[in-house]
Amino acid sequence: MVARVVGATNLTRYLGDWRASGAGRGADPAYRLLADAVRMLINDGRIPTGVGLPSERDLSAALGVSRTTVTAAYAMLREAGYLQSRQGSRSTVALPASISSNGLMMHDSQDSVIDLSYAAMDGQDTAVCEAYAEAVRALPSYLATHGMSPAGLSVLREAVAARYRQRGVPTAAEQIMVTSGAQQAFRLILQLLAMPGERVLVEQPSYPNAIEAIRRSGLLAVPVPMRAGVGGWDLDALGAAARQSDARLAYLIPDFQNPTGACLGASDRHALVELAGRTRMTLVIDETMVEMGLDHGAPEPVAAHAHGLSRAEVITVGSASKSFWGGLRIGWIRADAGVITRLLGARMAMDLGTAVVDQLAAAHLVSGPQEPLDRRRDRLRARRRALLDALGEHLPGWECDPGPGGMSLWVRLPEPVSSKLAATAGRFGVRLAAGPRFGVEGALERFIRLPYTREESELREAVPSIAEAYRALGADAGTEPPSALVV
Repeated sequence: MVARVVGATNLTRYLGDWRASGAGRGADPAYRLLADAVRMLINDGRIPTGVGLPSERDLSAALGVSRTTVTAAYAMLREAGYLQSRQGSRSTVALPASISSNGLMMHDSQDSVIDLSYAAMDGQDTAVCEAYAEAVRALPSYLATHGMSPAGLSVLREAVAARYRQRGVPTAAEQIMVTSGAQQAFRLILQLLAMPGERVLVEQPSYPNAIEAIRRSGLLAVPVPMRAGVGGWDLDALGAAARQSDARLAYLIPDFQNPTGACLGASDRHALVELAGRTRMTLVIDETMVEMGLDHGAPEPVAAHAHGLSRAEVITVGSASKSFWGGLRIGWIRADAGVITRLLGARMAMDLGTAVVDQLAAAHLVSGPQEPLDRRRDRLRARRRALLDALGEHLPGWECDPGPGGMSLWVRLPEPVSSKLAATAGRFGVRLAAGPRFGVEGALERFIRLPYTREESELREAVPSIAEAYRALGADAGTEPPSALVV
């Protein structure tokens, strides 16, 4: 039995002007355009897996098309693995085996599509291999134990704490909890600190998986638009949203924000903590991108500004994945020791610890020299330059204000066609993540995230293909005056 169903009226609203996505594509039939539009909604997470779609009859009536069109579109989605059907039951949303649970395509070297739907680099650096070799050498001393440590190995907790102390935040190992990635860390925090139905402030745009974690926890994400240009954050708007929504939790990415690359200044960090104290709002600070400063390093951590402000609580989430390799699924939480103790209680219902070998490898990298990070940042600078040059040559009407770091460009399109572009680009050899993936309730159609984590040659190849896909939409390539808000 289907637990949840998206009605024909709601699906029609989600689809919007779905026929327009095929402008310039010649004789593409209506059923193919409809299938493409539904597929994008599924890939973007706007129709979750397991949800039932409306009947063919209801959807055809709502869209004003023949039932044959809907039947053919459903059949196309079913053949591609996006729908599962049983006789007498509704068609339910699924993901093909080639797509991971978070919507990212998992492809091998034979896949000719250039995947720009994710912002993550490979781990091809000698430091990563050396770290795992060291971990294996250190492993025998842990084999005599049961190997389960919900708080994390002491060697890694101390390495992370030492890193915070180097950055100006007094931290003891007891204030660190190791997790299986930053995503698990955030879900644990939500589980501990928020009740279903409560509100959580988030930047707009923000990290899609964090927005999804908020939604799946039964919470309401309250978006606070970021400003275009230098600065990014509007603290007045954030304070107003906190007061009006009575939110007791805010999730922010102040260090080379994903997807904009913006970085919150030192004075604004202090003002943010004071604001949180006044409104009694806990700040969950995502530092997964903190090492990705390309034009300058990150200012002192937000947690450093909470010292002496008794009502200001700052919980920090970090990760080794962006800094060293996405396959190193090691994250951590820095908080008061009392909060860590409570988080440990919440974790026991989820798992009993993180893989020992990965923790040992992460400890080696976190406490090691800066050269691997320097090499990573050098590659990102070169790739950012290559992407900007290619955009300037092939899509001069697209606007972008590169942040001082991060792994992606947040690009403003002349027309609100982000989802249509993402649906079309695959036919031209590029996989894109549409702007609405980074917003709440389907906003940001005028924006698209373009990561510069692929090789320079791939980026130079991808941009002309994106330009072809954009022209195929028939969108006006002219520009409009830039908006004051990134919305």
